[in-house]
Amino acid sequence: MERIKSTTVVAIRHNGETVIGADGQATLGNTVAKSSVKKIRVLQGGKIVTGFAGSTADAFTLLEKFEEKLGAFGNNMKRAAVELAKEWRTDRMLSKLEAMMIVADKEDILIISGTGDVIEPDMEIATIGSGSMFAQSAARAMKKFATHLSAEEMVRESLHIAADVCIYTNHNLVVEKVGD
Repeated sequence: MERIKSTTVVAIRHNGETVIGADGQATLGNTVAKSSVKKIRVLQGGKIVTGFAGSTADAFTLLEKFEEKLGAFGNNMKRAAVELAKEWRTDRMLSKLEAMMIVADKEDILIISGTGDVIEPDMEIATIGSGSMFAQSAARAMKKFATHLSAEEMVRESLHIAADVCIYTNHNLVVEKVGD
């Protein structure tokens, strides 16, 4: 039985702003299962924003675990991310989950994977999901050549460019800015 999967998520930190956005498409094999999935979650009153790609049910499980880790480690995002990655890699049930997460606060953007990786991406751009390389290429070009754009404009344009070329990404965007 095939799983429902969600796709492209982008986070950019630019000129003191951190923004995460995602498309709304979820696919079941090669069929669009839903076109308006919300893959972005706001935590801690907007101080932390997360995005996920992969199996939707798995991503929600990881999101719950991440929230638990935040509570256990005094809302320290980096520490919570590292502890989640450790548990994800070593726990028998969690190690079978098929998803990735981006977590961001005012200072940091992190990619968390099930292989135990917690990555601080280059250029303050993080992308995950099927359209991630398209979105990342677009975001890198904008950070280099269109510095006048805001972080939100860069996230939106990166996702629209990915949606134009990736069949697993659509133009139904959800975008959230990390608050103070």
